[in-house]
Amino acid sequence: MTKAKKFEFRPNDFVVYPAHGVGKIVSIEKQEVAGHELELFVISFEKDKMTLRVPTHKATEIGMRGLSSPDVVTRAMTTLKGKAKAKRAMWSRRAQEYEQKINSGDLIAIAEVVRDLHRTDDQREQSYSERQLYEAALERLTREVAAVSGDGEVQAAKQVDDVLMARAA
Repeated sequence: MTKAKKFEFRPNDFVVYPAHGVGKIVSIEKQEVAGHELELFVISFEKDKMTLRVPTHKATEIGMRGLSSPDVVTRAMTTLKGKAKAKRAMWSRRAQEYEQKINSGDLIAIAEVVRDLHRTDDQREQSYSERQLYEAALERLTREVAAVSGDGEVQAAKQVDDVLMARAA
C-alpha cells in the first residue's frame, strides 16, 4: 500500500521564499540530481523573470511559507504607523540587521525596515545603501500585500504609501 505524499503547497499557490519574496508555484516535477531522484517545487518570480526549483522536502525547512493572513497584513500596516526606531549602532551593523529582516521573509519584520528607513521630503537624504535596503523592503512588502488582497501592486503600493504619509503628517 503506497502513501500519497501530501504537500503543503500546490501548483498555482502563491508562496513566500525568504530571499526572493512572493512567487507562484508553477508545477511540481521530478528531477535526477547527483544520482538521486528529487521532487521539486518550480516557483516563478514573474517580476524578477526568475524560476527557482526547491526540493519539496526542504521547503518548510528553508523558510518557504504560504502568503500571510489578512490579519498579519493588518498588523504589518499597524507597524508602519509606528514611530521609527532610532538606532545608535554603526550603519554597517544596522544594515546587516535590516538585511536579515528583509531576507527572513517575516512580513512584520519587513514592515519594521520600511518604517525605520522611510524618509519624507523634509527629512535628511538617504545614503545609497539605505535607499537600496528601503526599496527592497518596500517591494517585498508591497508584493505580499498585493498577493494577499488580490489587488494589483499599484493599489498595494498606494495603500502602503498612504499609511506612511499619514504617519508623517
